[in-house]
Amino acid sequence: MEIVRPQNRRNLLSSSNEAVSAPTIPLYRSAPPLEVRLEDFESFAIDRLRVLKGISDGMSRGKKAEEMENLVKDLWKVNMRHQEATQVLNKDIISHFVLRLVYCRTEDLRKWFLSMESALFRYRFRLLNAEAQRTVMEEFDLPYRAVSNVEFESIKEKLGQVARSMGQPSPTADAIFYKVPFEEVPELVAGRRVFINQGYAYVAMNQIVSLVATQFRSQLSKALILTNRKWTSSIREQEKHRLTPIVEALSSSYLGPDYSQSREYADISLKDIDQVAKSSFPLCMRHLFDKLKEDHHLKHGGRMQLGLFLKGVGLNLDDALAFWRSEFSKKVGLEKFEKQYAYNIRHNYGKEGKRTDYTPYSCQKIISSTPGAGDHHGCPYRHFSEENLRAALSGMGVNSQAMEDVMDKVRNRHYQLACTLTFEALHGMPCDAGINHPNQYFSDSQKILKPKVAYSLQLVIQTNTC
Repeated sequence: MEIVRPQNRRNLLSSSNEAVSAPTIPLYRSAPPLEVRLEDFESFAIDRLRVLKGISDGMSRGKKAEEMENLVKDLWKVNMRHQEATQVLNKDIISHFVLRLVYCRTEDLRKWFLSMESALFRYRFRLLNAEAQRTVMEEFDLPYRAVSNVEFESIKEKLGQVARSMGQPSPTADAIFYKVPFEEVPELVAGRRVFINQGYAYVAMNQIVSLVATQFRSQLSKALILTNRKWTSSIREQEKHRLTPIVEALSSSYLGPDYSQSREYADISLKDIDQVAKSSFPLCMRHLFDKLKEDHHLKHGGRMQLGLFLKGVGLNLDDALAFWRSEFSKKVGLEKFEKQYAYNIRHNYGKEGKRTDYTPYSCQKIISSTPGAGDHHGCPYRHFSEENLRAALSGMGVNSQAMEDVMDKVRNRHYQLACTLTFEALHGMPCDAGINHPNQYFSDSQKILKPKVAYSLQLVIQTNTC
């Protein structure tokens, strides 16, 4: 693909071989001879990344196959549409190759991308009709053929036993089975969902997704290694002033609102702050808040993380100065606070220096931080010891069952999902979107809690007037 300026954009995909013969799902074997606008290069990739991260969250939550199919369908419909219907396929192919470039750069990135793209392919394949599925199989040029009627009759009883063990009816005479080497379908073999005879697995048509997905994963795995070689040997240096900054930033991009301005249910004052800290601050911010109250001081990383969060929840500049002044002056004195710390607070609010309107930190930025000795910023789910994390969660009021669920996610490095489960345990309501930003946690918490407070006040008023 070639990246061009907006005025030079041409749609070449419609004349490429891949577009002419493309099955319902592209196989992404080679990048088409397509010129792409720089803004499309980034925006298409971000839209696809929203799909992949949605799949990752759904899988981490243990959603069932049917739920995942519906999730993928909805994610694709919302994020991968295009205002021009003829450009939907273009967007699909462009976004895949951009993210292939983004995620080829390290082993961890490759592993995540390979897993999520394979899952996306699997669920998209399942949503196809039988004819479209056969078209995809033909595109892979698989050497396997359907089992003959004679062979089917000879193993019909064994196939029926396997089907019944899975709660399915026995196959009928018109059922289609493929005879493949058992190592080609490890998922089916591990789940004991196929009949194996003399080294071959007999795969039903409704199971063929396992075979096709394995082929797709193998193809993509090899392609990622080759892309990494091209990236390190030439592309990174050649595009250092244009594409490289975009590519290197995309893998850690936060895709939600920036919360630079306070939102609905996010407008607090000094008199509210102690109460809402207990009820609506996520653990990362509550820990910083408690440490500030305890030590009357935070290092720079902690001041930035908590300070920008407070700005995002609606604490205005005057109140912010008063808040930090009241705590820091107890340890460093009023004069030193005004000389060394007040400027940075005004700076965060865009009132000093370049007058940049700084945005609160996202979960991804906080998780990737590296707090040192004496620091209190970062993500507790990642940076706390298990003992300290359990103590902190208990202090918030998380019950023992919910705590075990949270700790399970932490052990599997699903830190944002651990935070989401904490939110759900404390509020007694599901958070289907997941927690992706501390300010989102606060806003969603206030949406739940404020109506309850209003309802309680209404009851009190009614009782007093009766």
